[in-house]
Amino acid sequence: MANLNPVDIENASDAQKQLFNEVKGAFGAVPNMFKTIGHSSAALESMWTSFGALGKGSISPALGEKIAVLVADINRCEYCLSAHTVLGKNAGVTEQEMRLAQLGSSDDPKVQAALDFARKLVTQHGQISRNDFGLVKQAGFSDAEVAEILAHVALNIFTNYTNVAFDVEVDFPIVNLS
Repeated sequence: MANLNPVDIENASDAQKQLFNEVKGAFGAVPNMFKTIGHSSAALESMWTSFGALGKGSISPALGEKIAVLVADINRCEYCLSAHTVLGKNAGVTEQEMRLAQLGSSDDPKVQAALDFARKLVTQHGQISRNDFGLVKQAGFSDAEVAEILAHVALNIFTNYTNVAFDVEVDFPIVNLS
């Protein structure tokens, strides 16, 4: 049973309903994660607008989804792993590429550098070295792209913690953690 139940959209405030309608427009439904964090309009707006902002960024949606499944697996978030596996496939990533990304691996050296950097950000709590930064830059990422990799990691930590802490019911096809 969830630690925090999803908001009943019919009884939501006008501010909540507006945000839920935006989420529904993007997904066709309001996933449980958004309904759960939506107890706070501020928290929901923070999460939702972060997704929108990063969607306009310079790193590809495919790379963003690969980062998401890696971070989800590290943080043991089955909800995000399941959701981002679907979103990755929708972004053109193969099932095998998503599985590799979940494990922190890629056949593409540039993607591998991004995944390595993302892993270090999560496991070292942001305490990266100049060498870590240099390796992702040497792989061909601009300063803006490195900043976006960090932003994707941060957003995914927010969503992972939401789903794990509140024990949100997964409403996507289940993907098993490694």
